[in-house]
Amino acid sequence: MIDFIRTYLEQYISAEQLDISYFGNTLSDYLVTVVFFVGLLVVFKVFQMVIVARLNKFAKTTKTDIDDTLIKVVNSLRPPFYFFVAFYLALQGLTLADTLEKALTILLILWVVYQVVIAIQILIDYVVRKRMDEDAAEGHTESVVSLLSLLSKIILWSVGLLFALSNIGIDVTSLIAAMGIGGIAIAFALQNILSDLFSSFAIYFDKPFVPGDVIVVGDKVGIVEKIGIKTTRVRALQGEEIVFSNKELTSAQIQNFKKLEERRVVLSLGATYSTPTEKLKKLPTQIKDVIENVEKARFDRAHFRQFADSALVIEVVYYAGTSDYTEYMNINQSVHLGLKELFEKEGIDFAFPTQTIHLEK
Repeated sequence: MIDFIRTYLEQYISAEQLDISYFGNTLSDYLVTVVFFVGLLVVFKVFQMVIVARLNKFAKTTKTDIDDTLIKVVNSLRPPFYFFVAFYLALQGLTLADTLEKALTILLILWVVYQVVIAIQILIDYVVRKRMDEDAAEGHTESVVSLLSLLSKIILWSVGLLFALSNIGIDVTSLIAAMGIGGIAIAFALQNILSDLFSSFAIYFDKPFVPGDVIVVGDKVGIVEKIGIKTTRVRALQGEEIVFSNKELTSAQIQNFKKLEERRVVLSLGATYSTPTEKLKKLPTQIKDVIENVEKARFDRAHFRQFADSALVIEVVYYAGTSDYTEYMNINQSVHLGLKELFEKEGIDFAFPTQTIHLEK
């Protein structure tokens, strides 16, 4: 290839002129380098255009947006980058001073590491954006996801810098050790904050609750409003705001009523001892009919359970098919009214605590 270029150049420049040396290289070497440089520029540009064109064609046949991200990665290779790569490769045919050659190599390594980090960062941003879009439907806040993105970028750039320094001949062992010791010191100093931070990650990934859920923590009840980096804010049913530390929530027992699909309700009805046995036998079937006529109420069972001190106890179990508390209370009220009407219709009296005293003369 070099001989072909030299033969072509000899048609316009004499061999004596081509063999003139400048700074350790002949004019022929410089001209060949220029031709290689221009050729590599054209190859890199065409290659980038072909890849982007193929990805664009592929994107039209898919429903995902990962191809758009790949196009963005390819487009991140700006002309200055492949201009320098072409320049560096073309210079390999020349004899250069050791200092200049080393400087160019260091610059190439730094630039390549930079481009790789940028490409990975684009992919990380894509994953984070997809996760944020998914969590938007669940009402998740963006704070944790944004922090995860920031931390991943810090780690990525740190690793990239250490890799670049290592490849240009700098001993990074002591630097890594110093970073490790510094990290331990920072962790001790900020252990409470870091504890809440990692707790927020645990809440985010495990999802024991999301904004909008009704939760019970200890004796506190409320609706989750915001999951932050350090705290979670809950709006109590009375209206005030309750602030929990994330560490406290990950170690506490939490009842989440948002995930409740139906509520199990147990009723104990007390009939007087004067109630005829025949009416007691019919009550379970009649109670079943009452409950099944209430919308979103599912009958489970009804039994004459026990002889209490002042009542014949009938135990009733049914399910209210809702997670909304107000709707549950409406269902419960309809069941109670229906049972009261049943007792009144059958002439059965509800028992109340009474005591009969027998006196002997």
